Amino acid sequence: MVEKKILSRKKVAEVVERLGGLYGDEGTALMHGSVFELLIAVVLSAQTTDVSVNKVTPALFSRWPDAASLATADPDEVAEAIRAIGLYRTKAMNIVRLSGMLVEKYEGGVPGDFEALLTLPGVGRKTANVVLAFGFGEERMPVDTHVFRVANRIGLCAEATPEKTETALVSRIPKGRLSASHHYLIFHGRRVCHARKPDCAGCIIKGLCLYLEKTAD
Repeated sequence: MVEKKILSRKKVAEVVERLGGLYGDEGTALMHGSVFELLIAVVLSAQTTDVSVNKVTPALFSRWPDAASLATADPDEVAEAIRAIGLYRTKAMNIVRLSGMLVEKYEGGVPGDFEALLTLPGVGRKTANVVLAFGFGEERMPVDTHVFRVANRIGLCAEATPEKTETALVSRIPKGRLSASHHYLIFHGRRVCHARKPDCAGCIIKGLCLYLEKTAD
């Protein structure tokens, strides 16, 4: 069995430092003014760009600003309000049902518990982790397509699934840098480490990244 190559913990820390120096304190691109709005925005962002979500949420939250109002909304009217994003009908139904559960079980608030979040319609591991990281300030590693691709490509880990990637990154990224590193990897995946043609020549972690070494094998 061939052992998969990954970076040493020292080099992982250096990757985090370099990416942190480049991307700084840039936070989530999803516009929100509360934990509830963050939760809804992340649910809406599945298979859709953050830019697209940001175009529909201002009007959505203006009309239905909290769980109580959205819980009693007509799903068809909600769908019409978000029809510019992908899977809008399913997402409309999910956020109406989700809001109903928040009202029924949590007095309209958003639970700060991972397992509780997973019981909500449209909420998976990534969404729950995003809410806990950027709504409640916990150290979390939400793994989306960018994080999964970039982390495994550059050698932070070598895992076959998002869940295993999350576990590996939690154990290997320096303490206190986990949630920030989530954003570093997303921004790097969007701006430099593209899926089809990464800009290796202009990459700030060139010399640390294992991608060119892997492709040469």
